[in-house]
Amino acid sequence: MYLDTEKKQEIFKKHGGSEANTGSAEGQIALFTFRIQHLTEHMKQNKKDNGTKRALQLLVGKRRSLLDYLKAKDIERYRAIVKELGLRR
Repeated sequence: MYLDTEKKQEIFKKHGGSEANTGSAEGQIALFTFRIQHLTEHMKQNKKDNGTKRALQLLVGKRRSLLDYLKAKDIERYRAIVKELGLRR
């Protein structure tokens, strides 16, 4: 599987502060970004996979909501995570 426990812990440790801090906005955004990148690669090869297309759109919406929340809550953390992950906005 592309996203195992070790990979999740690595993402949360890098972006969320610690492996146990899985609820931080930065950690969740980083996890969503990883999953979005994976699904985008899948969609490039499987253009007619509508289930994956919907899942991808939902993930992008969830990430956008978290980014909007973080922007309203703490603009410096928002700018840091956008720069770190290389997101456009």
